[in-house]
Amino acid sequence: MEPLVDHIEITVRDVETAVQFYDQFLALLGYDLNLKSRALLEEHEKDVVTYEHPKLGFTITSPLKVFAHEKINRRKPGALHHLAFKVESRSEVDRLYLELESIGANIISPPRVYPEFTPPGYYALFFKDPEGIKYEIVYNSDSET
Repeated sequence: MEPLVDHIEITVRDVETAVQFYDQFLALLGYDLNLKSRALLEEHEKDVVTYEHPKLGFTITSPLKVFAHEKINRRKPGALHHLAFKVESRSEVDRLYLELESIGANIISPPRVYPEFTPPGYYALFFKDPEGIKYEIVYNSDSET
């Protein structure tokens, strides 16, 4: 068996703000915004926006009202620390860096080689969305086959 992720669902504080960012960010990764859908599931206190892609479904959802004012902290137990998107070249990392800057992503670390990460040749950038959720764009030259 080969482990594959089918979809991921991220809880955000403000769905409207998140949609503005994720419409731009996910389009950079090849998501077709015509395949985006939205649903309000009142019985679950849930506003859900889903972005479809053949390789990974991505969903943002509203928090339960009781948690609506909590701050996001990636170090809380059960929290997503960060999510990394793999690309096909260093130039793709560099291009996405410029695009992410232009859409207002909070760049944590611009593209560079990370010799402290394994395997060697790990080239990445890190950024956060408007909510503070951390993401990575990575190219690993040693992963080529």
